Order: sequence, then structure tokens, then C-alpha cells
Amino acid sequence: MTHDSAPPLVLHVIHHLVVGGMENGLVNLINRMDPQAFRHAIACVEDYSDFRTRITRPGVEVVALHRSRIGVWGLRRELFRLCRRWRPAIVHSRNLSGLDALLPARLAGVPHAVHGEHGWDVDDLDGTKRRPALLRRLHAPLVGRYITVSKDLERYLVGRVGIAPRRVTQIYNGVDTVRFAPRPADRRAALPAGFCPADGVLIGTVGRLQPVKDQATLLRAFAALLDAQPALRPSLRLAVVGDGPKRGELTALAESLGIAASTWFPGALGNVPQVLQAFDVFVLPSLNEGISNTILEAMASGVPVLATAIGGNVELVREDVSGRCFRPGDVAALAALLADYAGNPALREDHGRAARRIAEEAFSLDAMTRRYAAVYDGLLGRTR
Repeated sequence: MTHDSAPPLVLHVIHHLVVGGMENGLVNLINRMDPQAFRHAIACVEDYSDFRTRITRPGVEVVALHRSRIGVWGLRRELFRLCRRWRPAIVHSRNLSGLDALLPARLAGVPHAVHGEHGWDVDDLDGTKRRPALLRRLHAPLVGRYITVSKDLERYLVGRVGIAPRRVTQIYNGVDTVRFAPRPADRRAALPAGFCPADGVLIGTVGRLQPVKDQATLLRAFAALLDAQPALRPSLRLAVVGDGPKRGELTALAESLGIAASTWFPGALGNVPQVLQAFDVFVLPSLNEGISNTILEAMASGVPVLATAIGGNVELVREDVSGRCFRPGDVAALAALLADYAGNPALREDHGRAARRIAEEAFSLDAMTRRYAAVYDGLLGRTR
């Protein structure tokens, strides 16, 4: 993979290459970055899925290292060998598990390292645990540049980990505003036949069904709204799109709350842009987030957003302009916000239009790609 005249190689190290916000951002970055400027490869600490086929740029190697099978020292040995063989100009690690790539890269002679922070671990949602912060601090001498996807994560690195502000660049994720665009005339076409009435209101969420996403709060709020306003039951519907370890528990909860007939659990879908176009309101009830790609995708689709007031969410959702925020786990507050949107189509339209405009103006993929390229160029001492 070494060519004297070839562009410099960036080796990206991530935990898994599977469906997810961070992974989607990486794929978008690789697909859109100027191929004359950089080459790319991906080393997965664990494994990858067929999500790798989303990479449309030719020549991008993806390897799975299976840390859980070979152990952390086996992982480090493999990363060292990869770096010696491929000779990347930059290793770009992401999140806590990516830190294991930094020492092997340095020992293998890789001249530059970038480390990205993209979100919060489920067992350290507020960043207060000592061990993760200590691990990041211990690896800091091996990092040339940090990138965070939100100002919240930038504050964590500077204030909690002790990284000098000049070493941190904050870059928002970008969203494909062509692929994710406002609803066409047949906007309900992606839904099961007969699921949502023509004049109904569809509330939806998209994401992994795992504890940190807290879809249970959305189910409870939806049920509370129907209990308080039973006249809405014929017209109100809920879509919970995604798969994960909480799926069985969430479907059982929908049954116990009496909302199973009004709720759609399709699992992971390949047509998320079309499904988002069918939504009237998007909800993200996560306990914490870095920068949510699904919020950006909903905004680009012209859908108003209700999201928890945590992490990077408050940097994306403009209160009473493109959506509203609520406290994590606050079922009553979310139910009240859903009631406002359910009963006010003009409000949904106003906030949806504003969401689309903000996505186009502030969160384009081109802007994101330019900023990453500028960080890489800066490390290499290049000006273009």
C-alpha cells in the first residue's frame, strides 16, 4: 500500500465499522475527500459488517483485528505490523478504544496522530469517571491534534482531561442534504400499508436500540399522550426504527403500555431517507450524545426535532425555531411537547422548514470535509 508518488495515507482506527453515526461520518468523509489529496484505510479494533459497502471510493482497505479474541497486546502487535506495512502519514483514532493504536503507531514510525472524540460511553455518560479521563491524559503526548464533534466534548477534553485548547479542533458532522431532503408528494410510501392514516401524525425515532438511546422514555411519553387525549388514538402513530439489544424489551413495553397496535418496530432499514420523509416529528430521547447524525438527517429532511437537552443536541436544535429540548427521562415533558406538535400542523411546518434551512447553511458535508482536510494538511505542513 506504499507508493512514492501516491497521496499520503490516513489510517482510521475505529471500534466497529457497522451502522452508526460515527461510522457514517467516517464513510462520508472518505467518499467525499479529494482522492488526489489523501488515501484512506480503516482498521477495526473488533470487526466490520456489510456497512463497509457504503464506501464508494475504490482502494480503501478495511481490516478487522478482533481484539476480544486476540487480546489488547495482540491488537497492539497487529496495529504495529499494519503501520509498518502500510506506512500511513497519519493515524486517526477515534474514541476510547482507538487509544490503543497510538503507541503502536508511534513505535512503527508514523509521523502524525489525530484523535477524535465522537460521543459518550454508556457507563460514563457525563464524563466524570476517573479512569477514562486518565487514559486519555496518559495518551496525550502521542497525539498531534484532537478533533471533537461538539463543543461539549471540546470542553471535556480541555477541562477534564487537561488538553491545551490550541490542540483541539471542533468540527461538526455534516449531513448529505441531497440524500436527506424534504418529503415528496408520496411521503408515506415507505410505511407499511394502512399503518398511518393520510391525515395522521407520525412520531418517529431512528437509532440503535441500546440503553443510552433510551427509547423507553419515548414509548412511555407516547402512551401518556394517548391516555390523556384518547381522541388522538386513531390518528397518532409511532415508528421506532433500528435494531439492538433492547429490541425485545421495547416491544414488550409497547405491549404492556397498550400502544403496540400504534407502534412500528421495523428493525434496521436501508431506506432511512424515505422513512424520515414520512415523519411529522423526530424524537431523540438519548441519555447523552456527541453530535447526532440522525438529528441532522431529520433536520435535512425538513422534520422538527424533539431531543434531550444534553451533549451536542443543544448545539443542533434551536429552541422554538427548529424544535425543542427536554430533560433526559422526563416522560411528562416529552408527552406535553408531543401534544403541542400533534395538535398544531402549522408549528410542525414552521419548525420543519427552519430545520432544513439550518441543515443546509450550517451542517453541510462539504464544510465538514474541508475542515478535516485542513487538519490533516496542517499536520503535514501542506497548504492548498
